[in-house]
Amino acid sequence: MYNDFGTAFIFVIIGVILIAVPLILQWILSPKNKSYDKLTTYECGEDVEGPAWVKFNIRFYVVALIFIIFDVEAVFFFPWAVVYKELGLFAFIEMLIFMTILSLGLAYVWVKGDLEWVKVTVPYGRGRYRKLNIVDEEIEDLKNE
Repeated sequence: MYNDFGTAFIFVIIGVILIAVPLILQWILSPKNKSYDKLTTYECGEDVEGPAWVKFNIRFYVVALIFIIFDVEAVFFFPWAVVYKELGLFAFIEMLIFMTILSLGLAYVWVKGDLEWVKVTVPYGRGRYRKLNIVDEEIEDLKNE
């Protein structure tokens, strides 16, 4: 009766070993001297500018969600294309309804203005962000340099 669970139990034991052994080895072999430089945030070799809690424009999230929605919906076209000949007119009408709903969703997002990209301005930009506060005349001056 319990013979069937033996394989699963061995699999779980091997999984725990494969996770525990590297963690224990890393804990034993890693250097223990912690300094200020090792505890600071590493950002691609550049010094950190400002706090990490920067407010991002909500458009980044909205555009990402819209992309994910339409990208996931596009996945349904592949199985439909495979069985299209078998299902005939029914599959064609079903996909027409599906594409109509997608088109209505895209039109709604478009009319609402969620696909428009807005230029981000930072009120008190410092460091590499200071150029975002430049007025149009200064942009022309920078282009001429």
